[in-house]
Amino acid sequence: MPENLSTETTETTENTETAEAPDIKFTDFGLDGRILAALSDVGYEKPSPIQAATIPALLEGRDVVGLAQTGTGKTAAFAVPALSRMAELADLNGPAKFTQILVLAPTRELALQVAEAFTSYAKHIDNFTVLPVYGGSAYGPQLAGLRRGAQVVVGTPGRVIDHLSKGSLDLSNLQYLVLDEADEMLRMGFAEDVEQILAETPEDKQVALFSATMPGAIRRIAQKYLKNPAEITVKGKTSTGTNTRQRFLQVMGPHKLDAMTRILEVEDFDGIIAFVRTKMATEDLADKLRSRGFQAAAINGDIPQQQRERTIEGLRDGKFDILVATDVAARGLDVERISLVVNYDIPHDTESYVHRIGRTGRAGRSGDAILFITPREKYLLRSIEKATRQPVEQMHLPSSDAVNALRLNKFADRITETIATEDVSVFRDLIANYEDEHNVPAAEIAAALAVMAQNGNPILVKDIPVAPAGQKERAAGRKDGFGSRGPTRTLTEGNATYRIAVGRRQRVMPGSIVGAIANEGGLSSAQIGGIDIRADHTLVELPAELSKDQWRALSKTRIGGELIHLELDKGRKPAGSRGSGDFKKPFKKREGEGGGFRKDRGHDGGFRASEHDAADRKPRHKKSADAGTFQRREKW
Repeated sequence: MPENLSTETTETTENTETAEAPDIKFTDFGLDGRILAALSDVGYEKPSPIQAATIPALLEGRDVVGLAQTGTGKTAAFAVPALSRMAELADLNGPAKFTQILVLAPTRELALQVAEAFTSYAKHIDNFTVLPVYGGSAYGPQLAGLRRGAQVVVGTPGRVIDHLSKGSLDLSNLQYLVLDEADEMLRMGFAEDVEQILAETPEDKQVALFSATMPGAIRRIAQKYLKNPAEITVKGKTSTGTNTRQRFLQVMGPHKLDAMTRILEVEDFDGIIAFVRTKMATEDLADKLRSRGFQAAAINGDIPQQQRERTIEGLRDGKFDILVATDVAARGLDVERISLVVNYDIPHDTESYVHRIGRTGRAGRSGDAILFITPREKYLLRSIEKATRQPVEQMHLPSSDAVNALRLNKFADRITETIATEDVSVFRDLIANYEDEHNVPAAEIAAALAVMAQNGNPILVKDIPVAPAGQKERAAGRKDGFGSRGPTRTLTEGNATYRIAVGRRQRVMPGSIVGAIANEGGLSSAQIGGIDIRADHTLVELPAELSKDQWRALSKTRIGGELIHLELDKGRKPAGSRGSGDFKKPFKKREGEGGGFRKDRGHDGGFRASEHDAADRKPRHKKSADAGTFQRREKW
């Protein structure tokens, strides 16, 4: 690292200490009034330490290297000053029709989250467009958005390079570039992609690089592409109140709804907020809860402000009990009757988790917070406990016997209440006549009426499959099929085992595999099951019925520079199938496909314009201790 970077560390440490002073507010930075109004709308008043140290430097036009753990408020730290400067330029020169801000993120989920945050902070800027671009989604909407003109583009490296190679993304007028979670991008094998994108941007752009760690590769990219950057180092000091009881439930993704239903039936709560990651998920979960008899409503960034206020008033007045929300939509929400926060989807960072559970246990009141995690997400618990400085205790799903006993008691109570309050004479005569005419006991008739009253919904529940415990599997001598991501290789219904041609010899990590398959194949993280990393290959659990587009994309996917050569593992059958013949065959590659692409060769289906064909893939690799994979010597 250049000497000037270490010099800046002392300076910015002083800024960090100042940022923690209680009298510093966003209004002290000289931000554009429209940005301040948006920050007020989402409930922001005082900046976090990383924001207090970073925003002034970025507003001055300086490049920045931000070293901070996930969950310290980095998104607002780079988005707020960028939008403020863009708004001021628009007032002088009129609205821009070209891309001014580019944010690179390692995963599609993070790209969507950052894009949503930009949209929220820029809600009062006229003619503003933010466009997320990532692998696995259709090109049409992205191409249309780029043609219309998007001032802010947030994307994963592979898809950004793809648009650059197609000519659909023009960075010639780029003014502001952000590398978010730079160390994670490096770990996932995007090193060459990131450097190629940087090389195609203007020299006079402003660059903000944010990373939790500073491996050698990140230092080299900062030295090569950033000009006299200020290095800002901030340690997260997030904590939460001790009057909020925190618990986690380990549950497989497809069973989250059943698990939440059982918890709501057995435990006694008043108002509830359930947090999910996406706007679409708010409506989906709210609909499913309503279909199960719960009073639920959704709130997200697409809902107009007036409707949002009416929804919150409905929760406050008891018109419904469950609010399903995204992080941004629930910022600053304070409803006294909220006694439970359910993290239906685990948040991307610890700051979001703290903000979420902060909606309960307020003003000295007690509250509960329940976190749903899949086996592969369990490693995030340590970060959460460190951030909140409190243990998160494991809870167990209410048993089927307990839920069924409760349901039967409630049904019996409804019978008692109906007999006491309703006129049942008509039905009494109907049952008596039916009993005489058909010679059927009254108890059988009553049972049939009870079934009719259920409208096809079963009154009793069945056992939910328990998320396997990886440690117990290993203790029993069985191989841990998930590597660091969880339990062994019991297939989920509708899934199959696939083989990819990279393994321990290529030093691949579970995160690299998940990132590549999710981003390039258009799969959600919930669709990726067990991962068994072996010496020269890896077995991965994925949906048995992959589409042709998914096969095409995954056939060109690389991890650590190596083609994965996805194929079905012929030794395993998909759960619920009769044989390997039940599979759809892999998408047949056209002649010439599968060897990669040169940078100057156009292609429609690929996600890595930076890939090279076999002739260019000479064994010129060195082992990188920073990335945990192989990088090209001339690149990193």
